[in-house]
Amino acid sequence: MAETTTIPAEARQSTGTGTARATRREGRVPGIIYGKEIEPVMISIDPQGLRQQLAKTGFFSRVFEVTVDGESHRVLARDVQFDPVSDRAIHVDFMRFGADTKLNIEVEMVFENEEECPGITRGGVLNVVRRTIELICSADNIPQFLTADLTDLDIGDSVHISAVSLPDGVTPVVTDRDFTIATIASPTLMPVDEEEEEEGEEIEGEEGEEGEEGEEGEVEEGEEKAEKDSKD
Repeated sequence: MAETTTIPAEARQSTGTGTARATRREGRVPGIIYGKEIEPVMISIDPQGLRQQLAKTGFFSRVFEVTVDGESHRVLARDVQFDPVSDRAIHVDFMRFGADTKLNIEVEMVFENEEECPGITRGGVLNVVRRTIELICSADNIPQFLTADLTDLDIGDSVHISAVSLPDGVTPVVTDRDFTIATIASPTLMPVDEEEEEEGEEIEGEEGEEGEEGEEGEVEEGEEKAEKDSKD
């Protein structure tokens, strides 16, 4: 069974924009619990507790137990609205689920053993194509994250979904192809050959010497002209 995080909440007696604004003025975040063909429950929760949960990985793929007036609701977070100026959460939606409910969930990819990846140690770059993978599973089978092992991958190699181990009862939404999750790309800046560097330095030095000679010639001509003018 998936690990559950408890969130305490208070019931709100009425709905509407005005009530939600009043809840926010009181320093709380309005929200709703819906699903399973049961009457929705209007709630408000502590903003600090919500911020802590949002800061953790996989907010939308974790199971929560929201307690309201002594009653517990096993839910998943389905939507969070943020203030466009302050970026504070201003509304949150939770969905109830049943034991047999199949859900579409996006789960984060984690890449392991970068230090043992030959392609990266040779200067290659990990190019992540998909940072999350959309899965179909029951709520109790949601993995916290998926892992991809980069050991032995060289420049030009790729990680495909077939290389990722999925828990029992969990399948990717995309099943018609072995899609790419990441590649080990070539470095964007190629190293410069040492001989080419030395040749470039020699050319620069020659040009600098010629410039100095030219400047001295101009000075001498000026001095000769001044001496001639004084004689005249």
